[in-house]
Amino acid sequence: MALRSIPRMKYTTLGATGVTVSRICLGCMSFGSSKWRPWVLDQGDALPFFRRAIEAGINFFDTADMYSLGVSEEVTGRALREYARMEEVVLATKVFNALSDGPNMGGLSRKHIVQGCEASLRRLGVETIDLYQIHRFDPKTPIEETLAALDHLVQSGKVRYIGASSGWAWQLAQALGVSERHGWARFVSMQDHYNLLYREEEREMIPLCARERIAVIPWSPLARGMLAGGRSSLEDRSSSTRAATDEFGRMLYTDPGDWEIVEAVKAVAGERGIAPAEVALAWLLSRPALTAPIVGATKLPHLESAIRAVEVTLEPEEIARLEAPYRPHPVRGHQ
Repeated sequence: MALRSIPRMKYTTLGATGVTVSRICLGCMSFGSSKWRPWVLDQGDALPFFRRAIEAGINFFDTADMYSLGVSEEVTGRALREYARMEEVVLATKVFNALSDGPNMGGLSRKHIVQGCEASLRRLGVETIDLYQIHRFDPKTPIEETLAALDHLVQSGKVRYIGASSGWAWQLAQALGVSERHGWARFVSMQDHYNLLYREEEREMIPLCARERIAVIPWSPLARGMLAGGRSSLEDRSSSTRAATDEFGRMLYTDPGDWEIVEAVKAVAGERGIAPAEVALAWLLSRPALTAPIVGATKLPHLESAIRAVEVTLEPEEIARLEAPYRPHPVRGHQ
């Protein structure tokens, strides 16, 4: 196999904003404290991933207050301050889930959003969060209260842009309408569950995002590692510590037909002489409204594959082969 040239990162804008982001976003749930999840890398082991990402031109980083119960934000903030020019970086985090038991410690009330933002700012060690996202929609809190609180954070200079993650298309549409009606800051991004094994977002959410120029930054772009090619079957949990312990992931990919897609990815990758992960990510990068998949990594070769995927362009015939086995799925990821 011929040697491949060093890949060059590509960039795009974050939805309708003027902000420039790399086509790969480094997901930071993998970095924080192994006490939270056994597959999470502690700070010392995490730092090389940030250094390599910055070297490769990645400037988009996503974390959340709930990851490692705040430690992920601490590790992410320290690493970026050490390796990056912060004015060039787009730093995203999320609020919704409770970090501890007790009243007002979760949800999307004005109280929790403002408290959560202030706590995230301290942990990240920054004065302003570039992209502050709701981790899920909150059925217990009126959307008007949530959006008013987020707008307050934007107007006070604590947040530059706001985004959403995983919900029904009608919820995003409602939120956009409320923001427009009141003249509030509107969501500029949607972080949703989307990959070759789960394409239900193509029915309503992604067309809505394309119409409204909302950036699509999907989580689990490799289907919890299923599309990376390291498993022998849907039931195989031996490929990594995360695969063996990820109860949430077990619920996401259970349809027998999913394995046909995995095999198609492996076949295309084999013919091209590249990693299956590169094929799966290249397919995502070719999709309408897709800005940047959020790629997590616990081994440096995983990150290298994601970086190389930016330069892979699939032929129409290859895309057709990858998509052909797909069958409709129940909604998964925010139920």
